[in-house]
Parts: sequence; structure tokens; C-alpha cells
Amino acid sequence: MSHEGIRIVSGEEAQRAEGKEDKLPQEAVTPLKVRVMKTEGTGVEIDWRDGHKSAWTFAWLRHACPCATCHEEREASGRPLGDAKPKAANPLALYEAPPRPVEVTPVGKYALKFKWNDGHESGIYSWEYLRRVCGCSECAAK
Repeated sequence: MSHEGIRIVSGEEAQRAEGKEDKLPQEAVTPLKVRVMKTEGTGVEIDWRDGHKSAWTFAWLRHACPCATCHEEREASGRPLGDAKPKAANPLALYEAPPRPVEVTPVGKYALKFKWNDGHESGIYSWEYLRRVCGCSECAAK
């Protein structure tokens, strides 16, 4: 079995390669309250221990899936985080339901996992990831 092209890197090297910033303070990535508005179909809101509040629509979260497959597709296409994949022009396109979670499951004490109505379910949305992708005006200005 050939392992050509595989390179083992340290965690620090991997973080630099991914462009990750320094680790956020614990209170910035620890939620006080998490609201998943599954019944309403609207999205997720988190009140963080440091007093910050974040909110995302389900559509944005689905299009910002952190799994390896979605991440690689976004990088290859240059599609911004949270933007939908462009649809092929089709005059007879069928209706496509907006992204909604069928199931939402906590992953330990560090993340949420969504099973989406399109069948996708491999992304784990860690608290750190969610805080880093907060799109509020305060975070967007940074």
C-alpha cells in the first residue's frame, strides 16, 4: 500500500496551515445558553459566558458545514463560508426545501451535530468553531 503524498504534521503546523488563529479564551467558547429553534425552523442562538451573543440561520450553518468534504469543496470552489453552492440553470428545477435539521444532538460538552434534511450529517459544530464564525457586527469588524 502506497502512502505517497501523505505528510504527518504537528498540531501546531496543522493550525498554521489551516490559518487558525490563537486559541480563544475559555469563557469565549463556553455557552451559557444554547437555543436551537428546530420547530420554528429559524436557527441557533448562543449566549456565551463572556457576555457575547451569536446567532445563525439554519441555511447559513448548513452551508458552513465544518466537515472535511464540505470544507474541501468550499476551498476548491472559492465559495465563501455560509454561501450556498451555485445551482445549475434549469428551467424545470424542482422545489428544494430550505436547509433544516431533522435531528440535533449534543456532542459531549463541546459541540452540536446536525442531521440535515438533505441527508448530510458529518459536520461537528464545536463551540470554538461557532464562536469563530460568529457573523455579528462586532465580530465582523475584527
